[in-house]
Amino acid sequence: MKLSAPPWRGREGVDALVATLGAGEVRFVGGAVRDALLGLKADDLDLATVHEPGEVLRRLRAAGIRAVPTGLAHGTVTAVLASGPVEVTTLRRDVATDGRHAVVAFTADWRADAARRDFTMNALYADPVSGAVSDYFGGLDDLEARRVRFIGDPLQRIAEDHLRILRFFRFHARFGDAVDREGLDACIGRANDLMALSRERIAAELLKLLVARGAVAVAALMLDRGILAPVLPEITGTAALARLAATEAEAGQAPDPIRRLAALLPREPAVADVVAARLKLSKAQRQRLTTAATDRAGSPREDAYRSGREYAVDRALLAGDAATARDLASWPVPPLPLTGGALVARGLRKGPDVAATLKRVEARWIAEGFPDQRRVESLADEEVAAILRSASNSNAASASSGREK
Repeated sequence: MKLSAPPWRGREGVDALVATLGAGEVRFVGGAVRDALLGLKADDLDLATVHEPGEVLRRLRAAGIRAVPTGLAHGTVTAVLASGPVEVTTLRRDVATDGRHAVVAFTADWRADAARRDFTMNALYADPVSGAVSDYFGGLDDLEARRVRFIGDPLQRIAEDHLRILRFFRFHARFGDAVDREGLDACIGRANDLMALSRERIAAELLKLLVARGAVAVAALMLDRGILAPVLPEITGTAALARLAATEAEAGQAPDPIRRLAALLPREPAVADVVAARLKLSKAQRQRLTTAATDRAGSPREDAYRSGREYAVDRALLAGDAATARDLASWPVPPLPLTGGALVARGLRKGPDVAATLKRVEARWIAEGFPDQRRVESLADEEVAAILRSASNSNAASASSGREK
């Protein structure tokens, strides 16, 4: 099989990079080849080469290509092209693994390099000149069958890197049709290995999985087979995720990983916060996850105004309200068209009365459905007039009391 003209082949600087490394001594590899064969856009472009990292650095710098030694111990140099970065990695074989990290040795053997990769569909290489695809372990057949299959013994591959359990399910959610039974059984048997991984690595894989085309079915499979229990025991069902996916589609909203994670968790802010901390999510992600688990205050538009559009859309989608989500997504959330200075200009004295009056005007403006500035001006006039009348009456009463004394 040959790749005729994948989109990434015409990227600026790629031809020069290939020429610098030498025809016959470099091949495109992995996701870029897999996705091109499936007619998908490839996000990343990777090259494998027989040259050791030092030689790669020397050649790139001699050719005036910016080279960044991003992972020399594992043979990776990043070539920074005008069209974006390209990772160039020396062919490798594993010397030792501990389930999280690998010690590698460099090699000139393409099959040995392919043998250390995780799945057959990720071990496809394409010659940059002829487009000929090299397939050492049946990856082309698996790709045609939409089957995610480990290279070699699945148990051994998982023992080498425990993250491959989650990668198996992520790739199945993205590409798979019929699940590979041998791979599934190995993942079930080694599920507790996930506990040895960093929570950041788990989170990264899980969030990618949740937005894949088959995320709902795969999440249900993982829950049913006990894959998630070691790291996310809080997840007890996937019905809410299924409803959310359907509502996202109805509302025309792209799948979102944090929103979908919220659908898998109990609707309890404290639980969401614990999970966010365990997965070491960013501050913004943690806030979004916990906010999704709280009830909104007021109308959907008030929610968008007070909490932020993103949070309000999340809550509408999680509630199964596609119409409201569509409305919020297209509604330009307005700022209150009134300032404290405008109230002072109407006669209020600077101080607490200004802030209190702004809040009252804002509350009435929200309750009336965010009317235009003319109505806000009228509301401000009414509120200020009421305060000034009250102050005038109070002064008159004080003066009268003073005369009586």
